[in-house]
Amino acid sequence: MTQSLPKLLTFDEFSEWYPNDGKRYELHRGVIVEMPPPSGEHEKVVGFIARKLTVEFDRLNLPYTIPKTTFVKTPSAESAYSPDVLLLNLDNLSNEQLFQKQSTVSQAASVPLVVEVVSTNWRDDYYNKLRDYVGRSPSRRVEMGIPEYWIVDYAALGARKFIGNPKQPTIFVCNLVDGEYQMTPCQGKTAIKSPTFPQLNLTAQQIFDAAN
Repeated sequence: MTQSLPKLLTFDEFSEWYPNDGKRYELHRGVIVEMPPPSGEHEKVVGFIARKLTVEFDRLNLPYTIPKTTFVKTPSAESAYSPDVLLLNLDNLSNEQLFQKQSTVSQAASVPLVVEVVSTNWRDDYYNKLRDYVGRSPSRRVEMGIPEYWIVDYAALGARKFIGNPKQPTIFVCNLVDGEYQMTPCQGKTAIKSPTFPQLNLTAQQIFDAAN
């Protein structure tokens, strides 16, 4: 007996389906994924990063904001992600057709920087989101290309090929160069070198300590 494969959803179908049940969901290449509840440590790290970035873009008087909940719809796949920290460029939101009604953006010009704080579903951050935020389609054509993506693995949950053996808490600053991410690992007292905020005074250890 042949078992039929589950139907993959489009973003519009996902948006129409999304329930008001207090849970968080994302669309991963047409598949609905329920996001696990975050730990207290996770939320402290997210809050610390958001505060540091807010102070910096406020100091520079840049037209940015960090929303509570906004989806990033990746054009190269039927995916919709709700990042832990999403830096929005307010000046480009008038070009985003989905933002006013669905709080969704799909253009790189709207997203200077996105941050994912790694939790138990670490493969999503290291593989799926890394692939989709850069926006490469099977034809090798870049369709989105978020300029900067941080993978914040404060609890050292990722694979050893990424964070070493023994595993070490690591932050990867992924900078888009010629259509691909260059991943720069930061550990301990290594300063975070952010292309979006070149004067950012922040070390990896400061971020890790926020979890305590």
